[in-house]
Formats: sequence, structure tokens, C-alpha cells
Amino acid sequence: MSAVPRPLPDWLTAARRITVLTGAGISTDSGIPDFRGPQGVWTRDPEAEELSTLQYYVADPEIRRRAWQARRAHPWGARPNAAHRALVDLERRGRLRALVTQNIDGLHQQAGSAPELVHELHGTVHEVACLSCGDRTTMAAALARVDAGEPDPACQACGGILKSATISFGQALDPAVIDAAATAAVDCDVFLAAGTSLTVHPAAGLTDLAAGAGARVVVVNADPTPYDRLADLVVREPIGTSLPRLLAS
Repeated sequence: MSAVPRPLPDWLTAARRITVLTGAGISTDSGIPDFRGPQGVWTRDPEAEELSTLQYYVADPEIRRRAWQARRAHPWGARPNAAHRALVDLERRGRLRALVTQNIDGLHQQAGSAPELVHELHGTVHEVACLSCGDRTTMAAALARVDAGEPDPACQACGGILKSATISFGQALDPAVIDAAATAAVDCDVFLAAGTSLTVHPAAGLTDLAAGAGARVVVVNADPTPYDRLADLVVREPIGTSLPRLLAS
């Protein structure tokens, strides 16, 4: 297991434009399970992956009903942990270039990260969107309709299918978000990936962009990633303790 070095490398303590990419591993200490880990949502229930596949969701009302029940069971009471707060501290010290996240939980903003610095590659679970007209409402309002007896609530603007405002398999990512993330990757002196397996693209490819532009790369993750060989520093310690120490300077 790779530990946080002491003292920290000079190139890390001197960095003033750090772009951070976060994945599910940063939120597990907050009680939100990851998807592909040993206790991941899809590991324990492979059929649950269907709920996040657009073609199945659109075609099958039963899958939509199951998806709404899964959303009711989301850990809505989850709170930011020490790793989220360490990134807020980094921002307040003027060292955070951008915070790119694969997470949909909104915990970065809840911790105090400036919304304009947070780029949510895979959307947010806190809103719902109509697949026909694009109308957006809050997840809370949609779940209230489910609780009131609508197992598959339709869009109140046009009658279309409603889905959480997250990116499902088979659904295009927002080009503006991807562009902002890519810009942040090539405009930083350190690119830090925390809690992500770096296997899902285009998020993982941001590491290539950063390294190609001359940035140092730091990987903080419980398991090996395909980018460990490219990294200047790899840390395997728990993120909740290692990230605050890495960013303390």
C-alpha cells in the first residue's frame, strides 16, 4: 500500500492550479456505496445496472417503476466527509483550478465547494428531467408524487417520460460540461484523481490530457488503476484521511 509521503513533494506543495477528478470512492465514507467495488450496487445486484441503461428505462415501464423505488431508497441523509471538506479548504486557499466529478450526489456543493467550479460529468440526482421536452424539476417533488401513489410519474409539462437528471448508459454527456472539464485538465499544474477507478471514459481520458499538457498526476484510490504507471504519485490509503493530508500545505 502506498502511503502519503512525508514530507510532501515540492511540486505538490507549490502547486497553485490543481484540477481534481473525483469518483464514487470519495463518497463511500458518507455512506453512499460505489457501483463496481466489492460491495458496490451493481456487484451485489447485477440487474440494478438495467435501471441506469437508457434503452431499458425508456422501453419498460416496470424498470421505470423499479428505478423510482431505488431513488426513494437513495441515502438522502448523506453528509460530506473529511475528503469533501479538504477540497473546500483547497479552494479557499486559492489553489483549486476546478473540481470535476463523476458523482451525482451533490456532496461537493453541500460541503461548500463553489458550484461554478464543480463540473458534474454524470449529472445530478437532485433533479429530474423530461426525456421529451427537457423540462426540469426537483427530485424531491417527483418523489413526493411517487409517495402519493404515482409509480411512474410523467412530465407535467408534456406527459413525457421523467428520469433523474443523471447520465445513463446510452445517453450523451453534456458537451459544455465535457469541454469545461477538458479545459481544466490542460490548464493545471497538478491533476489529482481521487476515488475513481479511471476506467470510465471520457472522465479517465482527462488524465491523459493533463499529463500531455505537462501536469503532474496524483492518483488516490483503494485499488490499482490503469493510470498508476503514468502517475507521479500513487496513494492507496483511505481517501478520508489521505486526501486532507495531501492537500494540507
